[in-house]
Amino acid sequence: MSFEANLERVLARYKELEAMLSSSSIMAADDIIHVSKELAELAPIARKITELRALQDQLDEAIAMVAESAEDPDFQAMAKAEIAALSEHLPVAAREVERMLLPRDEADEKNAILEVRAGTGGDEAALFAADLFAMYQKYAHLRGWRFEIMAVSETPIGGYREAIASIIGHSVFARLKFESGAHRVQRIPVTESGGRIHTSAATVAVLPEAEELDIQIDEKDLRIDVFRASGPGGQSVNTTDSAIRITHLPTGIVVSQQDEKSQHKNKAKGMRILRARVYDMARSRIDDERAADRRGQVGSGDRSERIRTYNFPQGRVTDHRINLTLHKIDKVLVGEGLDELIDALTAEDEVARLATMS
Repeated sequence: MSFEANLERVLARYKELEAMLSSSSIMAADDIIHVSKELAELAPIARKITELRALQDQLDEAIAMVAESAEDPDFQAMAKAEIAALSEHLPVAAREVERMLLPRDEADEKNAILEVRAGTGGDEAALFAADLFAMYQKYAHLRGWRFEIMAVSETPIGGYREAIASIIGHSVFARLKFESGAHRVQRIPVTESGGRIHTSAATVAVLPEAEELDIQIDEKDLRIDVFRASGPGGQSVNTTDSAIRITHLPTGIVVSQQDEKSQHKNKAKGMRILRARVYDMARSRIDDERAADRRGQVGSGDRSERIRTYNFPQGRVTDHRINLTLHKIDKVLVGEGLDELIDALTAEDEVARLATMS
């Protein structure tokens, strides 16, 4: 579909929704809600399209004035100046409309499940995993999001083998979805007596938190095992059989939860994580089918893909997907510098998706 045809489609739909809402007295309450929501989503795009067309009309008028004012040099100069200004502004406005017309990821507005795991590197990898988890917790605080720790498996020296959290707020998944992958650290470990720099890694998974309406999980597809929680790690170590292991038989996904003393609470937390993982698997399968030509522009989000290196001796953070290096590792690790990386990744993704529409 051409760009102009796409604009016509959006405006036609917007007018159709306005007409439907004007006759809302004969519509069901649920229909009114759905129409109002879609209308609200289309309103900013329709406004930008109207502004773009107004600019084009002004340009056409200025061009006509130049042709009609051959005998009035001053008037012609004024019209040419207007043409120059409009010719500079129009491509910017058109690009903004194109960006707004990009297909939206239905999960962008969702909350997220964050999973951080130690990779290669032993104790140092676990300490780095704890640093990453703390970085996202601080970033969530800066953005006014709620950060709920769901499960933590600690090492004796304070590292994390695994840590899982629910992050709740506006457009959490949209901001964090490019954080999935393998994060590498280069530094002198606290356990290193010789002062040598070590390289270790941790993996990050950011999953959109699925509602029951997003993914249907049948109870008959679950195997639930109850066992006694064991330490160290977690918020507490239970002395009753309250820990839960949930296996989703169709996919083989397994979730264990033991941080709560209540079996019911552990199951509820486990189901939230399970639902997110099953939903993520389904989304990944669709992404592979629909966007095989585009994956790798910003990164597939594959947990095995090395996406970023944190080099402490040089004070730098490098994102390998977009070849961006920031010499502000301290600010990144307290969340303050993370927006610069995320904004660049988001912009690169938009450029890649716009290219596929051209």
